[in-house]
Amino acid sequence: MKLRTRLATVIPSAVAIIALAACGGGGDDGDAGAGSGDGDTTPIKIGIIADLTGATGDVGTPYNKGMMAYIDDINAKGGISGRKIEAMANDYAYKVPAAEELYKKYVNEGAVAIQGWGTGDTEAMRSKISADELPFMSASYAEPLTDPKESPYNFVVAPTYSDQMRVALNWIAEDAGGHAEVAVFHHDSPFGTAPVADGQAWVQEKGLDLGYKSYPMPATPNQVGLLTQAKAQGAKYIVIQNVSSPAAQVAKDIKGQGLDMKIVCLNWCSDELFITTAGADNAEGHILVSPIAPPTAMKPGHEPIDTYLKSKGSSLETEGLHYAQGWYTMHVMAEGIEKAIADGDELTGEAIKNALETMPAVDTGGVLGSGQVKFSADSHRGTTGTGIYEVKAGQMAELAANQTPES
Repeated sequence: MKLRTRLATVIPSAVAIIALAACGGGGDDGDAGAGSGDGDTTPIKIGIIADLTGATGDVGTPYNKGMMAYIDDINAKGGISGRKIEAMANDYAYKVPAAEELYKKYVNEGAVAIQGWGTGDTEAMRSKISADELPFMSASYAEPLTDPKESPYNFVVAPTYSDQMRVALNWIAEDAGGHAEVAVFHHDSPFGTAPVADGQAWVQEKGLDLGYKSYPMPATPNQVGLLTQAKAQGAKYIVIQNVSSPAAQVAKDIKGQGLDMKIVCLNWCSDELFITTAGADNAEGHILVSPIAPPTAMKPGHEPIDTYLKSKGSSLETEGLHYAQGWYTMHVMAEGIEKAIADGDELTGEAIKNALETMPAVDTGGVLGSGQVKFSADSHRGTTGTGIYEVKAGQMAELAANQTPES
């Protein structure tokens, strides 16, 4: 059974999702990696490290919901080649030690692959992931994770933060039509700093006529102090590498202070939550670099999810783009698992890794990156393409699709 776009049962809360996932794998007890195909019904154990209550829980919750819904739907349809997924899912509240403990738990319980979340925890566990030979996808798009020489078992399904930054700087250089000062506001963490140095290098490498200075974002009720520093720099563009809520506060403060500045969000604040939290008037005109197409872009990959959700009294517009992001991240992993089984290999981490590196491009119907996710033994960078959107009348309006650093 070829895994293509699946439909899922919507579960009303993140807690319910995790509870269902923990017991919903079905199938017989036994080693998840045993056997290779025909007649094997042992569950496929996948560990999931989710942020539902931590610093990035605002975007982590819908992402996890979409991922778990995809698994639930596969299991309802009989699983992957007759084997159901047993999802071991827990909230780590964006704390690296908690992620490491969950990782150990999943290894001990027989996981053959893991879905993670943050940059700090993903990078902290790289050597363990490699030693344990466990394919690992996460919501971190840090560039070092794409190099099999450094991270042989990490796979990145979307454009890296650095590629997103390069696309953002290209857009700013063109939009400015001359010299412009760029302030980079970033989360004070490995996630936040991931694209900062690469952005500076890109300005120099391409000879862009841009000033460039970075600022860690304080955990304060407003960002007026940071904007004052950016104003002193002469910045007209504010690139934000953070999640939606603090980015929305920047938009409010720009409007409240009457500043002539344009936000350019990278993917974790390029979403509906940014617009609703900031308020449509405050968000109007700001730019969102998002490798995940929002429902308003109406890509083919949205249609089956939306059709199902409407049959349940909801819609993808309600669930949001991060739901689709989680859905298709699990879809890519499931394709690799299915190929490993089809190849007749014992279902181990190494077999799944080899399958991911050799399988045809996974079609996400234009939802994720360029729409096609393809890995190789030389690169675990699944795609470099991203969309660019502008907030217009409270919606994400597509300005350009599949933009790459070299576009």
